[in-house]
Amino acid sequence: MTKPRIVVTGATGKTGSVVVSELLKAGYLVRAVVHREDGRSARLKSQGAETVAAEMSDVERVVDALVDVQRAYYCPPIGPYAIQGAVGFAIAAKEARLEHIVGLTQWLASPSHPSLMTRQSWLIDHLFSMTPGVAHTIVNPGFFADDYLVPIGLAAHLGMFPWMYGDSRNAPPSNEDIARVAATVLMDPARHAGKSYRPTGPELLGAKEMAQAIGRAVGRFVRVMPTPTWLFMKSARIAGLPIDEISNIRYYIEDHKQGAFEIGAPNSDVLDVTGRPAEDFETIARRYAAQPRSQRTLSNWIREFGQFMTAPFTRGFNLDRYDRELRRPFPSAPRFAAESAIWRCEHDISDLIQPSMPDLVKRHSVPHWKEYP
Repeated sequence: MTKPRIVVTGATGKTGSVVVSELLKAGYLVRAVVHREDGRSARLKSQGAETVAAEMSDVERVVDALVDVQRAYYCPPIGPYAIQGAVGFAIAAKEARLEHIVGLTQWLASPSHPSLMTRQSWLIDHLFSMTPGVAHTIVNPGFFADDYLVPIGLAAHLGMFPWMYGDSRNAPPSNEDIARVAATVLMDPARHAGKSYRPTGPELLGAKEMAQAIGRAVGRFVRVMPTPTWLFMKSARIAGLPIDEISNIRYYIEDHKQGAFEIGAPNSDVLDVTGRPAEDFETIARRYAAQPRSQRTLSNWIREFGQFMTAPFTRGFNLDRYDRELRRPFPSAPRFAAESAIWRCEHDISDLIQPSMPDLVKRHSVPHWKEYP
C-alpha cells in the first residue's frame, strides 16, 4: 500500500530538511515547499523529494502545493507576516482535507509577549487547533542548541564563548531531535493528535557547562565571555542575521535570564516519541566543530579575530525605525513568558515554579529598544 504524501514547509531549513530526510528514509512520499529553487532544493530532489517553490502568503500557490497531500509539517517563516501565511495554510489545509498538521512553534508562545513572532506563534497554534476536520500536534522547543553554537568559530579560534543570559540555564535540543519528533508524529499521527511535545536535551546547562562541552569539542580551553546585549546585536548584524529575527531575539534574551527555559526541563519527550534518547550538548557541538568554518586555520583565525575587534564599532540595528515602518502592534500590558498567567496555565507549569526561582514570576519592565544600540 502506498504511504501517505506529506508536505513539509521550510523544507531547506534546520528542522525541515531533517524532517524530509527522515520521512523519505521511512518510505513516505514527500512534497517539500521551499522559498526558491536553488542548491538546497536540488539536494532534496536528489534524495527523492518533490519540490514546490511557494511563499506561505501566496494562498493559491499553497493550495496547489497541498493537492493530494494527507499530512503536513508546518514550520512558520520568521517575519512580521507569519500569521498571514498561517491563515493561508489553514485555508489550504481545509480545502485539501488534510488529516493532520504538525506545527513547529515556541516554548514561549503567549498572547501578550513583547515579541511579535511569539504572539503570532500563539495565534498560529490556536488557529490550527481550530481548523475543522484537521488534527493538530504542537512541537514547541525552547532555544535550540544551534542558537548557542552559531559562534563556535569564536570558541575554536579565540577560546571565547559569548553569553548574554546571566545565571539561567537551558536543556537545548538538537535540530535533529526536534525534526525526529515531528517526523515520528507524522508517521503515526493518530497516537499524537491533540498533544504538545517540547523536545529538550538530557540535562540543564549553564554558561560554564556549555563552554566546557564546546571546549572538549574544539580541543581547547574555552572561557565564558559575559556579553552585553548591545554587543550581541552588533555581532549578529556582522554575522548576517536578519532584522526580522533580531527584533524578536532581543526579548528572548530577557526570557532566558528570567529562567523560562529551565521550567519543566529536561524532559523525556524525545525518548518517548522517537524511542531514541535526546542528544547531549557535546555530541551536537562536535558536529559544529567539524564544519570547515570551525577548523583552526590561519584564514579562519583572521576572520574571527577581525570580526571580534570590529564588532563594538559596527553600526547596530535601528529597531525603532523597523517597528515604526511596520506599524508593529504592541500589547497594552506586555509580559514575558514566565510572567504570563495564560502561558503558565497552557503549559501546565504552575506547580513547577520552585520557591528558589522567584525571579520567574517577578514583574519586570519590558526592555525598550533603546537599550540595544
